[in-house]
This record gives sequence, C-alpha cells and structure tokens, in this order.
Amino acid sequence: MSLIDYGRILLRRGWIMLLLAIIAAGSAFFLSRLQTPIYRAIQVVLIQPARADLGLTDSAQRLVRNYALYLDSDTVAQAVIDNLRLDMTPGALNGAVVANPDSLRLSLQIEVELPDQETAYRVAQEYGNQLVQYRFRENQQNELRDRITAEMVDVPRVDLDRPRPALNAAAGGVLGLILGGILIFVLEYLESAIVRRREDLERAPLELTVLASIPESKA
Repeated sequence: MSLIDYGRILLRRGWIMLLLAIIAAGSAFFLSRLQTPIYRAIQVVLIQPARADLGLTDSAQRLVRNYALYLDSDTVAQAVIDNLRLDMTPGALNGAVVANPDSLRLSLQIEVELPDQETAYRVAQEYGNQLVQYRFRENQQNELRDRITAEMVDVPRVDLDRPRPALNAAAGGVLGLILGGILIFVLEYLESAIVRRREDLERAPLELTVLASIPESKA
C-alpha cells in the first residue's frame, strides 16, 4: 500500500486509536489515584576518617558495607521503633528501609519507603542518628587520630515515589494509540478481500482492468 492508502485508513478509522488512547489514559489515571501513595525519604550519612591517611581511609572504605549491615539489623530497627514510637515490627520496618553503601565516596544512603510522608522523613533521620551514635560509641575506644566519624550531610529529602497519575496516564495514552493502530490494520487485513470500491478491485491480484462501474444510488 502507498502512503495515500495509509493516510486514507487513518482518516477513516483514526477515531479507534483516539478512543482507545483516551480510555487507556483515563483508566491508568483513575487506577493510580486509587493506589496508596508511597513516599521515599533519603538520608545521606558521610563517613569521615580523622586524618587523610591512606591506611585509615582504606579501613573506612571497608567498613562502609559493615555499617549497612549494622543498620539492617533488627536491633537497630527496634531502637528506631522505640524512639519514634512506631506501631511496626522490626521485620516490617527493615522491609521499608535500604542502606546503600558507597565505598568510593565514603558515604551511606539510607532510603525509606512508607505511605506517610512525615513518618518516612523521621525514620530516615533516625536511622542516620543510629549510625552517628554507633560511630560515636566506637570512637570512645580509639585515639583521636584513629577515629572514624559519621555525619549526616543534610536533612532527609522526601518525594512521592508512587503512584504518579500524570505519568501513568501519559504511558496509558501511548499504549492505547499503539493498540489502536494495531487494531486498525488488523481490521483492514480482515476486510482486504471485500470489494467496495473500484480501487479495491484494481488492487486485487486478478490482473483485470475495470472498464465501467455502476455509480452509487442517491435515492
């Protein structure tokens, strides 16, 4: 088929694509609004050696992963629950918290995903406090030049993680357009054997020439 034929098909059946796009976008937006919002709070904790010594820095890099394991423990989760008076179990809280170590930057990124924005903020901050206090206790056993401190870079950053109705609606609209286009050309394929116009007969592989046609009745 030529580009003119494709254009004719889109003009005749393009409403199908638009309808499916509107339905898909509206459904995605509506379903997104029904979902429980989940907020993500991120707290960055910086690990700082007392001196710019290669050996101490190397030790700090190796310890960053251990700090992530420490924060993933039920003991820390229970301490956070007690301090914030949360109605959660340590296992449930651990499932909402992830500590991502960055050995190269000597930092730890604590990510918390909870349905309440304020609670997510407080939990992320408290986990940071737990690591700061842990390093403070450990440092009491070391000389000043051998200490490794943990400091929170800033207050936690909180954003809506999901759902995102506008983004989901846009994705649904695009998917609806694609499905509509597929449906249009499937219908055209199924009806390709039906002759309605002179052009349909001339396109058929019969090697026949149309000499005359009966015009449509306007009565």
